Amino acid sequence: MTDTTESPRDWRDTVFLPKTDFPMKAGLAAKEPAILERWAKIGLYQKLREARAGRETFLLHDGPPYANGDIHMGHAMNKILKDIVVRSQTLLGKDAPYVPGWDCHGLPIEWKVEEAYRAKKLNKDEVDPVAFRAECRAYAEKWVAVQRGQFERLGVMGDWGTPYLTMNYQSEAIIAGELLKFAESGQLYRGAKPVMWSPVEKTALAEAEVEYEDVVSTQIDVAFEIVEAPNAPELVGAHAVIWTTTPWTIPVNQALAYGPEVEYVAVRGRQYMRKPGVGLVTSPDQLDTVWQGVVLIAGQLLDEFRARSSFQLDSVSDFVWRGKGSDLAGAVARHPMHHLGGFFARPRPFLPGDFVTTDAGTGLVHMAPDHGEDDFLLCKAHGIDPVFAVDGAGMYRADWLWLGGQGSVINKKFVASDGPICTDLREAGALLAASDDFAHSYPHSWRSKAKIIFRATPQWFIPMDTPTPSPLVGEGRGPLASASGKDEGDMSLTPPHPSAASPLPPSPTRGEGDNAATLRGIALDAIETTRWVPERSINRIRSMVEGRPDWVISRQRAWGVPIALYVNRATGDYLRDPEVNARILQAFTNGGADAWFQADHQTLLGERYTLADYEVITDILDVWFDSGSTHAFVVEARYGEGVRADLYLEGSDQHRGWFQSSLLESCGTRGRAPYGAVLTHGFALAADGTKMSKAKGNGVDPLKVITESGADILRLWVAQTDYFEDVRIGKEVLAGTGDTYRKLRNTFRYLLGALEGFEESERLPVAEMPELERYILARLAELDAELKAAANDFEFNRYSRALTDFANEDLSAFFFDIRKDSLYCDAATDPKRRAYRTVLDTLFHALVRYAAPILSFTAEEVWQARFPSEDGSVHLLDWPVLPEGAATTADWSAIRALRVQVTEAIEPYRREKAIRSSLEAEVTARDLPASGDDLAELFIVSKVTPGDSVTVTPTQRHKCGRCWRHLPEVAHDGLLCDRCAKVVD
Repeated sequence: MTDTTESPRDWRDTVFLPKTDFPMKAGLAAKEPAILERWAKIGLYQKLREARAGRETFLLHDGPPYANGDIHMGHAMNKILKDIVVRSQTLLGKDAPYVPGWDCHGLPIEWKVEEAYRAKKLNKDEVDPVAFRAECRAYAEKWVAVQRGQFERLGVMGDWGTPYLTMNYQSEAIIAGELLKFAESGQLYRGAKPVMWSPVEKTALAEAEVEYEDVVSTQIDVAFEIVEAPNAPELVGAHAVIWTTTPWTIPVNQALAYGPEVEYVAVRGRQYMRKPGVGLVTSPDQLDTVWQGVVLIAGQLLDEFRARSSFQLDSVSDFVWRGKGSDLAGAVARHPMHHLGGFFARPRPFLPGDFVTTDAGTGLVHMAPDHGEDDFLLCKAHGIDPVFAVDGAGMYRADWLWLGGQGSVINKKFVASDGPICTDLREAGALLAASDDFAHSYPHSWRSKAKIIFRATPQWFIPMDTPTPSPLVGEGRGPLASASGKDEGDMSLTPPHPSAASPLPPSPTRGEGDNAATLRGIALDAIETTRWVPERSINRIRSMVEGRPDWVISRQRAWGVPIALYVNRATGDYLRDPEVNARILQAFTNGGADAWFQADHQTLLGERYTLADYEVITDILDVWFDSGSTHAFVVEARYGEGVRADLYLEGSDQHRGWFQSSLLESCGTRGRAPYGAVLTHGFALAADGTKMSKAKGNGVDPLKVITESGADILRLWVAQTDYFEDVRIGKEVLAGTGDTYRKLRNTFRYLLGALEGFEESERLPVAEMPELERYILARLAELDAELKAAANDFEFNRYSRALTDFANEDLSAFFFDIRKDSLYCDAATDPKRRAYRTVLDTLFHALVRYAAPILSFTAEEVWQARFPSEDGSVHLLDWPVLPEGAATTADWSAIRALRVQVTEAIEPYRREKAIRSSLEAEVTARDLPASGDDLAELFIVSKVTPGDSVTVTPTQRHKCGRCWRHLPEVAHDGLLCDRCAKVVD
């Protein structure tokens, strides 16, 4: 020790304090753009491709967002998660290219272009289709450029120079080629079935283009007079009562459905209303009878009907008939508007329907095959076809006998209880009840937000349950033969249901399951052999494919890939000729989908066929067919025929969207799924758990967050969330993310400062290290294994939590805290200090890599702060290789647990200022664990001795003027301990 009577000197200039220019304040919003520019300048993405060439590949195929508008938080969450996956797989040593893409066709873009026309009071239908398509293309190009910059600003690394666009000529040619594969193999038919239809947008919609909103509708009870009842003649003259919340479907009613096992009753009664001028009714003579007769209804729903309609029974003896639904077989009713003649004078048969229940209504269901799936199938089975009374704008045809051309069926006034439908039914004596108060959920167009309807129209379908045939030359089956050359409003249009087509022989080359010969069977088999993340998501996709109807692939729009088919006008069959198809695809390759609208179709048909004999189809493909085909023109076109993606990653809504359309497209053309694994994430919600909306003003703009806080904050937020569920984001959530970020940044700042001047000559072998260093290396190895597993499981919530816990608990609060004394005060050549700095170097190389997939900008900043380079990058590095031989025999769990107890025991003394620093404490404890390190140093106290319990007393030892430890060899405060004296000397 040093003994002097002079005033203690200031020894701070002899302490080895960490030194770094790395700032604690991140300033990400200002720094990140410069980092992006540097990555672009050095060609980082291409460098990675060159560095990883020949290694195991990992292909994440990007689901295409629509190119229409600035990105929102859902976009940001999705793209960031994809980037984290790709970067982590790259870090693991794989060649993981990422090709971003956009969906450029379809209603969202066409609707925006139409809005511009409507603002100018112009009619889109009067514009040349090629010119209109050019405007759609320009609109998509504009937003592709905007969104590309926004996605890049998120730190998403990919092939931004050559992304894929569904509107590229090559893409459109391959999409058309995929359609023609279905056509050549006979997996197409044109038929009329009820489909979801938007009267506002005048097109069929896919399920994924539909959202459900709560509405209040008109509910009515309508009486159909029974004119025949062979099994219950006493019902003749009675009225079958139906209940519906879609009054507009009554004008196209064609039958009534009953439940064969339902118990029905026929009761006699009457309805009353107050006479004019009567207030409180006190006697029967103050009432007028407005309807009387016998009603047929399900027995258990009679009371509900009476409550709705004020129908009164005169006496119990007024029960005219009781029986089962099966007794109604052969019965016939007449339409309430039968007096109009024609269509309305046709008999309305009673048909058995397994779907009829007694949950609500009357137990009898009116059948409109134009406007319901169950209606269509039941009527078709009994030879009743749709009549196509409602046109594309949702109005009854002008030549329709009842209500023709009077108003849109989705107009509330049209269907209200005082609207034309109810008024006419009331005058006909058929309206038993009507009220405008039925609250329920109803489908709306996702784009226009307007109500949709189910409407039977001639459409093109891919069948789910027809055995898949082999390709052949000829003309396809399942056509809409009787529709050739006729307007869809023609009432003689009676397209066959696909079940009426001759069955095609199963193909033994497709699928493996019991139903593998059908598209549904192949898809279900493919689902079982695909990895679904999380595992439970398989249930959602399986149930959707099990229950989905045939795929409607046609749209009555202008912007998209046309259904490039020729239909024989005489037979209604579509042409299946590979030579013709080859010419079509060459035209698409040369001029894109526009070529179909400008083509010399006789030249495409060739000498073998005459154009006058063929109808040129101009419907366009469902945009989900476009995106479902992207695996063909992105994955296979870039990486080889037969190659499939390792992962698809989208929101949970894509089980009915892109996941499913891609599955069906690939299964129909290749007999397998286009992906090996599918990851589903939830939605980004507002802080209160509600859906973000502009109307509510509760949205969080990712572009604003980036401008204020930087992209790495958003990236860390995504990684920290349990994104397999819906997640919340708001100011408080982002503030918490900011706190986590600052702790991680501080860890890197400490490492940079503590490693200042570190050289290889200072490195110490693991075998020569103290047990604490070996323990930390062992913990790092455990972390390494956990992070690898989490990365391969795509569980970045687990990944980020493990990383931040290690940095905060194992390092900052434990290892760094203990070893700061050695770092600051030991001699530069001291083995303990060398061991510590060696481990810090190992930690730096590991942690900066671990953090890079998530904190892509910060990791680059940290790496360049220590290893500045013109063209280097942390993102070119592989997963760290850790030193071996870090096993330790000490019971570190017991040491750390006791350390926590000691810290807690000291805290009251600190609060009372009896002890200012833990270094002033002497501690006793029982069952002291063995350690190669001094327990006093591990606990950062003056002295540790055995005792019956954890106790704390202020030390009487003096304080070293350099290291501030209270040691026995220090004679007076401010003098140096032996170690410090030796270092200073």
